[in-house]
Amino acid sequence: MNTPTTALVTGATAGLGAEFSRQLAQEGHTMVLVARDAARLQQMADELERDYSVKTEVLPADLTDDAGVAAVVGRLTDPERPVEILVNNAGIGLLDSFENNPVEDERMHLRLHVQTPMELCHAALPGMLQRHSGRIINVASVAAFANRGTYSAAKAWQVNFSRWANLAYGPSGVHVTALCPGFTHTEFHDRMGMDKSVAPRWMWLRADRVVRDGLAENARGKGVSIPTKRYKLVAAVSRVLPARFTSGPPRRAKQ
Repeated sequence: MNTPTTALVTGATAGLGAEFSRQLAQEGHTMVLVARDAARLQQMADELERDYSVKTEVLPADLTDDAGVAAVVGRLTDPERPVEILVNNAGIGLLDSFENNPVEDERMHLRLHVQTPMELCHAALPGMLQRHSGRIINVASVAAFANRGTYSAAKAWQVNFSRWANLAYGPSGVHVTALCPGFTHTEFHDRMGMDKSVAPRWMWLRADRVVRDGLAENARGKGVSIPTKRYKLVAAVSRVLPARFTSGPPRRAKQ
C-alpha cells in the first residue's frame, strides 16, 4: 500500500481522469483536481470526500491557455504543499483529417497533449528530485505506435519523453510512465463526436482496468505501460508493419 500523499490529476472530472481521481483517493491521497468546469470539479471533490474521506482541492483551469497552465504550475511548485503524484490526463480528440481541421484546433490539440504536459512535468520535477520521491503518469495512447495523424504524433512525444525521463530520473526516486491504453469506454470519443461502432467490441477496455494497470506499473518504475496483452500485441505489431497498415479503423461521425 502506498503512503498517502498529495496527487494532482488534470482532466479530473471525466473518463480516465475521474477514474484516476477515484483510485488515488481510495488509496488515501489528498486530491488536487484540475479541469475547466468548476461545477463538475466541485461535484467530483464532494464525491471523493464522501466516499473516501480524503481532503480535496479544486483548481479550475483551462490548460490550453497560459493563465490556466500558470495556475497549475504555481500549485505544483508550492514548497509548502508538495505534490507527490502528477497525472497528466487532460486531452481532446479531433475527428476530421489534419487538412480539414482549423489550424486553431490543431494548435490547441498540440498545446494540450505536448506543451502543457511538458510544462507541468518541468514544474513538478525539481521538488520531486529534491525529495528523492515522486510519480508522474502521462496518459498517452497505443496510437503513439501507429500512424493516426497529429494525435499519434502528440502521443508519441509523450511516450518518448516519459521513457527518457524515467531512465533519467528513476535512479533519483522519481518514476515517469506513459500510459498507453487502446480504445477505452469513457466520454472521450463521445465528446469528439465519433461513432464508436467503427472499432470492434474486443478492442474496448474498461477505464478501471486501464487506471489500475497504469498506477501499478508506474509504482514498479516502468517507463511505458500498455494495458492488456491484446494491446501489447497491437503495439508490438505496429512497430514492424509498414506505415500504411497502422492507421487503425477510420473515424466516423455519429449519425
